[in-house]
Amino acid sequence: MEEKQEKMALLDVQKLRVSFDMYERGLQKKELEVLHELSLRVYPGEILAVAGASGSGKSILAHAVMGILPGNARTEGEIRYRGELLDRKRQESIRGKEIAFIPQSVEYLDPLMRVDRQVMGIRGAKEKQETAFARYHLGKEVERMYPFQLSGGMARRVLISTAVMEEARLIVADEPTPGLNAEMAMETLQNFRELADEGCGVLLITHDIDLAFQAADRIAVFYAGTIVEIASVADFLAGKEALRHPYSKAFIDALPQNDFKPIEGFQPYAGNLPKGCLFAPRCPMRSGECEKEIAMRKIRDGEVRCVHAT
Repeated sequence: MEEKQEKMALLDVQKLRVSFDMYERGLQKKELEVLHELSLRVYPGEILAVAGASGSGKSILAHAVMGILPGNARTEGEIRYRGELLDRKRQESIRGKEIAFIPQSVEYLDPLMRVDRQVMGIRGAKEKQETAFARYHLGKEVERMYPFQLSGGMARRVLISTAVMEEARLIVADEPTPGLNAEMAMETLQNFRELADEGCGVLLITHDIDLAFQAADRIAVFYAGTIVEIASVADFLAGKEALRHPYSKAFIDALPQNDFKPIEGFQPYAGNLPKGCLFAPRCPMRSGECEKEIAMRKIRDGEVRCVHAT
């Protein structure tokens, strides 16, 4: 980790807030904040996995980085790419080139265009398209198909192929493996690992932390719209005692191999958040200090958002 800290981050997200304008009964306008003081960095040559429960806002992070949030979204904080502010103009200029995106939904594929043309893009790089399809076990017959003719796994592999057409420096992969069998999911992660080993940075958003263990360097634990801990995969594999945040420990306990041990309560709704620590209402360590604003801090070569972490 110390070696990575000496490098400039490819992606540097600091105190990111994302909110949406919503309308309630009587057309009363309300601002709903879904990402809160979120900070993380992705370095060249690494895979940073962002893991957390469904509905916690992980995809919104990906969309904020790519600059594809809907029109009613508001953002605060900073997103920097290679040290430069990643504003909308810069996002548009490097999106699909230096920064590649693998979306969660296969509906991103154009239903009216053959998949080979979608993967080739405007440059018509046929040779690269064929190489990408071969890499992801898509036969020649797939090239002339339309999205509705693909199985879910095939469509997922077509989306992944689009991300490796250009020599991207950063790949943002939002749940890239649903619909793939275990062997293909593992092979996809190994392909990401190869790209990272060649110097690319990968932001891997997933709810499958077991899969992330196989290829990631670090894991950022996501809860209720923010990051509560960032630690090496080695810490996660060592067991919950090597981790720092109570939610990270509970997350490990809830894995199948640990008998799905549950904790009481629910992840809070974005419109009804507790003061201070968002996990405090479910935490056995909670105290009055937990109601204060809590920032990320470094502990034991990791980062954690908890006043009680040691």
